[in-house]
Amino acid sequence: MTRLLPGVLAMAAIVVASNILVQFLLLDGLLTWGAFTYPFAFLVTDVMNRIYGAGPARKVVLAGFVTGVVCSLIGSQIMLQGDGFTYAAVPLRVAVASGIAFLCAQMLDVAVFNRLREGSWWRAPLASTLVGSVVDTALFFTIAFSASITFFGENADAAINWAWGAAPFLTTGPEAPLWVSLAVADWLVKLSIALIALVPFRLLVTKLSPSVA
Repeated sequence: MTRLLPGVLAMAAIVVASNILVQFLLLDGLLTWGAFTYPFAFLVTDVMNRIYGAGPARKVVLAGFVTGVVCSLIGSQIMLQGDGFTYAAVPLRVAVASGIAFLCAQMLDVAVFNRLREGSWWRAPLASTLVGSVVDTALFFTIAFSASITFFGENADAAINWAWGAAPFLTTGPEAPLWVSLAVADWLVKLSIALIALVPFRLLVTKLSPSVA
């Protein structure tokens, strides 16, 4: 387990930082600073997968998931203390969306990477991150904001009603539900970082385990 500690700590740091930075908005709320830190979770997963294999990579993912659950519980209590119990279902809905999206996307990343690990060095991390990013974004924004999901209760639905309103797609296109623009913007950031992360992926794997680089 000691060999996995750097990966566990890195994953936990990314999850904690993302939970904090998601509170700070960019581009009139189209993005948050957390959108730029969270995608590096895929980098951690892929590096651990390349060096140690799929099993250890899944353990690192589970550590990140537990960290995310703890962060969500803490964030929920802070929100409840500040805003009362009216919107108690809001942090629950976002926490559930975040947890499901993270776990499904990261586990899928591990599976795709493992399937492609014998190919060119860049193919497995790029393909797995792209597939995982699509699933992560689709699950999170659908569960957190879609009007078709109503089982979190009327309080949660009313509190996120702003995300269902029509707005120009990515601020310039035809009108669409605002949450769709938020999802696409978030995925575009993940796509960009997936490409950028190939550089540190190659450097880290070469340094930590030259025999598998």
